[in-house]
Amino acid sequence: MDLQLTNKVALVSGSTAGIGLAIAATLAQEGATVILNGRTEARVNAAIDQIKQTTPHANLQGMVADLGTSDGATALFEQVPEVDVLVNNLGIYGAQAFAEISDDEWMKFLEVNVMSGVRLSRYYLPKMLQKDWGRIIFISSESGVNIPAEMIHYGVTKTAQIALARGLAETTVGTNVTVNSVLPGPTRSEGVEDFIHGLAKEQNISPEQVEKEFFAKTRPSSLIQRFATTEEVAALVAYIASPRSSATNGAALRVDGGVVRSMV
Repeated sequence: MDLQLTNKVALVSGSTAGIGLAIAATLAQEGATVILNGRTEARVNAAIDQIKQTTPHANLQGMVADLGTSDGATALFEQVPEVDVLVNNLGIYGAQAFAEISDDEWMKFLEVNVMSGVRLSRYYLPKMLQKDWGRIIFISSESGVNIPAEMIHYGVTKTAQIALARGLAETTVGTNVTVNSVLPGPTRSEGVEDFIHGLAKEQNISPEQVEKEFFAKTRPSSLIQRFATTEEVAALVAYIASPRSSATNGAALRVDGGVVRSMV
């Protein structure tokens, strides 16, 4: 299927690794001009080089900016005044007992995971509405529905993203602009890969056994009983970014392997 993304300009925040990089690569494969973002020039250039290895003719641009800050967002807006597709992917996570999460840590998670998307959407959404076409996609998580006890602050920010996406969608009534959230489940990203191999070495078992035990004990409701690939998540995002997804708006779309058991 041709996703009709040729000549569309897409910005993917936090796209130097993991799900963000896979999204950028998939959009580039579909013909979009993709702006990759990271905090260092080395990481951005490495991500561009990686995509070029599989898609030599990809139309890629790099933007170095810390989008977890207002200054970083301002710097981005000066260089990238308009986009057709905005993927709010930037995010941080980490396990921590609730009683030990300080105010500063809460604010850090809110700034990076929520306010980055607020700032980018606040700037680009009016421009999309003015030209009557655009796509905004928030990369949330199944943790926004099933709040994990081991990282409540992360889960809260992911719930906020779902609510933010739905609220913004309400402002697009009768237009060709859509705003949706995508909820990945456990995904084999760069950080997860390192975690699996580290735990395997620590326990003197295979990475495959670590994965099997994780789903048996931590995510037993998963229907696929494995980590999703970043490419599987990116495939859904690419469709939602395309003109073909015009009837999908205000939705929280799961690519969670069936972890969430509710039907709505």
